[in-house]
Amino acid sequence: MKYKNAIIASLAIAGIAAGVLAVTAQGSTSRLDTVKKRGKLICGVNATLSGFGFLDSNGKYSGFDVDFCRGVAAAVFGDASKVDFVSLTAAARFTAIQSGEVDVVFRNTTFTSSRDGDVGVDFGPINFYDGQGVMVKADSAAKRIADLAGATICTNQGTTTEQNINDYFRQRKLQIKVVTYQDFNLVMAAFNQGRCDAVTTDSSGLASQKATSADPSNYRILGEVISKEPLAPFVAQNDSKWRDVVSWTVYSTIYAEELELTSRNIDAAKTSTDPVVRRFLGLEGTSGKGLGLSADFAVDIIKAVGSYKEIFDRNLGPKTKLNLPRRQNANYEQGGLLYSPPFR
Repeated sequence: MKYKNAIIASLAIAGIAAGVLAVTAQGSTSRLDTVKKRGKLICGVNATLSGFGFLDSNGKYSGFDVDFCRGVAAAVFGDASKVDFVSLTAAARFTAIQSGEVDVVFRNTTFTSSRDGDVGVDFGPINFYDGQGVMVKADSAAKRIADLAGATICTNQGTTTEQNINDYFRQRKLQIKVVTYQDFNLVMAAFNQGRCDAVTTDSSGLASQKATSADPSNYRILGEVISKEPLAPFVAQNDSKWRDVVSWTVYSTIYAEELELTSRNIDAAKTSTDPVVRRFLGLEGTSGKGLGLSADFAVDIIKAVGSYKEIFDRNLGPKTKLNLPRRQNANYEQGGLLYSPPFR
């Protein structure tokens, strides 16, 4: 009887193992395979936030997040133009990933525990460190955020900003009224029409709204930052192969800055004898192959969109209207938080 029971148990274990193998085989198709077969990337972005994701009057997308989309296309295809952009509201961005409408979203999105655990997405590396701020009219009596007790504050739907501003006032046992709109253009319209005493979102977003307004002197951003807002791209959950591609695209731009490689000098760097540089360029090692990409995928990325510094300066830096300082978004060697794992 013991022998018979042992056989039954062995068969049961074998059956479970076979089932696991079957599930693994069925689930082996990655979004990377889908993107390659389609021949282009579909990337979800903001279309109304200058500096990060903006659709101009000629129908061309530009911005910090948009450049990272192009970087992923360069990594996969060696061609940054092989990308279609889909404009997403804050409320629609997660549904777009869950439904398969887009392959990846780069849209000023905060990486949080609930989104990582409950929403059904996986985040890539943080590519912009931000914090929530509050903006008032220039003639407002408010000098600090707590001065807005009893006021109406507007923000956009489907974001963490509503919870953060409520938390701020709740902690201080003060009352406010929060009104939300579908996107930040509607928020600003309500603010300008006097339906809100203040608006709140990521500090970079406020800087963008102020800098690109008809008269920036009409607005004043209060000095406090009330939250941590680590912004990151995200993909559908449980597809590590595709997430790896997105992650190492971001890391490539950060590592290029560490190595002082740019879109202008990366071709010349191919003569380097430095083994660290050579591995990054795909001249040694197997990083690209392991990711399902070409050996020189990082070269394609940097030639197309540049290092992180180039992307930042082009869209947000001192020669732009936003003129944002690097601060936390500086390389770790310069006192910032940006740090890439090694290419080895």
